Amino acid sequence: MSEVVMTTLGESCEFFNGKAHEKDIDVDGKYIVVNSKFISQEGRVIKRTKEQMFPLFKDDIVMVMSDVPNGKALAKCFIVDKDDTYSLNQRICCIRSKEFDTKYLYYQLNRHEHFLAFNNGENQTNLRKGDILECPLFKPPIEEQRRIVADLDATISKLEKIKNNLESNIVNSKELFEGYLHEVFAQKGENWTKATLGELIEKGWIISHLDGNHGGNYPRKEEFVKEGVPYISANCIQGTNIDFSKAKYLTHQKAATFRKGVAVDGDVIFAHNATVGPVALLKTDLEKVILGTSLTYYRCNPDFILPEYLSNYMRSYEFKNQYESVMRQSTRNQVPITKQREFFHIIPPIEFQKEIISKLEMILSESQNLVEKYQFKKVIIEELRQIVFIQALKNELIEAE
Repeated sequence: MSEVVMTTLGESCEFFNGKAHEKDIDVDGKYIVVNSKFISQEGRVIKRTKEQMFPLFKDDIVMVMSDVPNGKALAKCFIVDKDDTYSLNQRICCIRSKEFDTKYLYYQLNRHEHFLAFNNGENQTNLRKGDILECPLFKPPIEEQRRIVADLDATISKLEKIKNNLESNIVNSKELFEGYLHEVFAQKGENWTKATLGELIEKGWIISHLDGNHGGNYPRKEEFVKEGVPYISANCIQGTNIDFSKAKYLTHQKAATFRKGVAVDGDVIFAHNATVGPVALLKTDLEKVILGTSLTYYRCNPDFILPEYLSNYMRSYEFKNQYESVMRQSTRNQVPITKQREFFHIIPPIEFQKEIISKLEMILSESQNLVEKYQFKKVIIEELRQIVFIQALKNELIEAE
């Protein structure tokens, strides 16, 4: 019969705080800075430094101590896989222990409910050392820990396969939409117009094309309010629409000072900076919406171009290839408004635009339904990881009794 001991992190582990690396970041640095983004992205996003200000060693566990309200990075953990490679950043802690199997401790600490309870959903959470040291831990004998890890690894491997299949299905559902667009433009008719954006502006088919570069009038942090005129950025583009719950807000007085980058209902919104490519059709009853520096609006003359058509064309391979080609020639993830005016657009007659819109709306509806279902299942799978671990601990405690 196993003897399971209840302990705390402070009683059974060593705890270390990281150090600030902001002034020492160097793209050519030898060491990877272990920060919040590195851990939350499971090592896929990295910054480097030449100075190893806090060395990490193989089998160290690192954990995020600070995150935004309801963030997904708080208390997320990562196991260091090699020596002489990483340096620990501030607001990240290192945990070492001789009393636990490393992976068992990782499974138990990762997003532990003790840490998540400090998140009130309103303010940024900053875990203090004392909060972390008080975290309760189950400590069965080391051989039992390893047995539990083996069982968990096998179960989680199966969950990963399911998750990968779901992600493939999501990709396939999106490709269904893009595939139809490509087929349409590959078989364009003789009476279709192919012209650059600059030419469409000259013809009067595009009435206005402006971005959210407000120069010296860029709003300061203290000028944002809880209610007022929406100020939107690229992160507000969710799918094909604008999610105003992610917007910031300005007073009507401040909003009245903007002379460009002021969007209205029916404008096509394109993300051109940092996050390049997302497109949305602005649907709003509001008089105006202020664009942030990452967005550009296209205002159509509906006698020649329907905004529903243009927004879909700008999601096509034909349009994507143009801005991706620009970015391949630059170190910046950006497509300036002047460069956008060089991109060509394929414009069929209005009646054919309507047919395309009707077909695309049907495909998009089916595609989005599939994506929502797959995303929901992915969330469940992520939750199952923790449930599997908790259940393993419960079984261990039952056996011990």
